[in-house]
Amino acid sequence: MSNALLITAKSVRQMVIQLVQSIPEDLYDVQPQQFNNTIRWNIGHIVFAHDYFLSIALPFSSNLPGNYTTLFNTGTTPSEWTIIPPTKEELIQNLSGQLDKISEVSLGTLDKELKSPIEMGPLKFETTGEVFNFATVHEAMHFTTISSLLKVLNYQI
Repeated sequence: MSNALLITAKSVRQMVIQLVQSIPEDLYDVQPQQFNNTIRWNIGHIVFAHDYFLSIALPFSSNLPGNYTTLFNTGTTPSEWTIIPPTKEELIQNLSGQLDKISEVSLGTLDKELKSPIEMGPLKFETTGEVFNFATVHEAMHFTTISSLLKVLNYQI
């Protein structure tokens, strides 16, 4: 498996962290009517999903609080939250911690076959690298959503 996967994953995460740090926290919970979720939800979803994907593909243990599933799993929405979500700083700490874990992934690990294929809708992953790559693509999609949310919010101000 190519070192490019690891380099891309680190680059995407660094871009996400840089963007997240630049956004004032008072914009994190504003939900324009054109969107299903908020900036805070998208950041938390990146953190939650990354942990999930790595935990099914790598020997990886999550350090996330249990409430991340309730707050940030697919299908959740801030309008239904009944608990206080993590702060901007907590989210940045989690993103940074995961970046450190990405740096620890070895190329040989990415070539390993999964015990059994993982199917998600039309997608089927058979190696650790395929899951790892999808986690990066998924993160990039939410990075774009955060960027779009920010553009809409800045336009409305």
